[in-house]
Amino acid sequence: MLKKSSILITGGTGSFGSFIVPKLLKEFNPKRLVIFSRDEMKQWEMAKSYDNDERVRFFIGDIRDKERLARALNGIDYVIHAAATKIVPTAEYNPFECIKTNIMGAMNLIEASIDRKVKRVVALSTDKASSPINLYGATKLASDKLFISGNSYSGSSETRFAVVRYGNVMASRGSVIPLFLNQSVSNEVLITDKRMTRFMITLEEATDLVTHVFDDMAGGEIYVRKNPSMNIVDIASACAPKAKQKIIGIRPGEKLHEQMIGPEDAPFTYEYDQYFKILPAIHNWYVEPHRSAGGRLVRPDFTYSSDNNDSWMSVENLQDWIVKNFNNA
Repeated sequence: MLKKSSILITGGTGSFGSFIVPKLLKEFNPKRLVIFSRDEMKQWEMAKSYDNDERVRFFIGDIRDKERLARALNGIDYVIHAAATKIVPTAEYNPFECIKTNIMGAMNLIEASIDRKVKRVVALSTDKASSPINLYGATKLASDKLFISGNSYSGSSETRFAVVRYGNVMASRGSVIPLFLNQSVSNEVLITDKRMTRFMITLEEATDLVTHVFDDMAGGEIYVRKNPSMNIVDIASACAPKAKQKIIGIRPGEKLHEQMIGPEDAPFTYEYDQYFKILPAIHNWYVEPHRSAGGRLVRPDFTYSSDNNDSWMSVENLQDWIVKNFNNA
């Protein structure tokens, strides 16, 4: 579906965008690949890698600016929405700004995509949107609801929207792994709570699911990839095996465990080999057979959380991954 098409990535200079751009160029050979973001320095640095590739375009803009977004979407077939205010403390101290980006920005993208007749939009979400306890999670839950309802809002338009939800991306800038690796130099790593667990997903796994969704989606689904979990103490041991571990206490707005699917979603959730799919409850879309084809409805009390996971990553496996992915490991 993505082959020879025009694709736009909002927030395309972030960790996710930097990883998926070469993947899209290699596997799908798009006619045009537009990186839409507001940081000119990141765009300038990223552009150095694609100087001779006429398929890659860079577009300065902010998803808060609907007119600029509409201009960037002209002639675009598919959109990956990765732009967001993501840092939990930043969102707590700048709530109006977080809402403008994560909620108003989502509304702008939905309306502009419909107006520009974009075919499909996949929005990236977070575990924090499931039973949120902080503002970032609350805004992403609102964003998820907007993208789901966008399929109804689009009316007779062919524009369709879906969501991909994932948690701790192992090599991203917000991941605890680079943090622990940096702290290992001082021979002390700071752990908030030794009971804490996290899902472990690589950027490759996250991007594979996103590209799959474009082919699979009917509109309104939330996709959650199956991934192993780890205890935070084991993550620290893999990153800094000789360092002292200091417990500093859980931070405001931080959960002990990552939750991807809450019990309220269980009646609408289907399981597949590599992922779960939460079907939209609105308009009784979840009962339409083509939306759940090939899946198995989960049990009524089902939840998917990093502490009740059936799959766990060992310290040795994480150490092997670190050696392969960090030159200074």
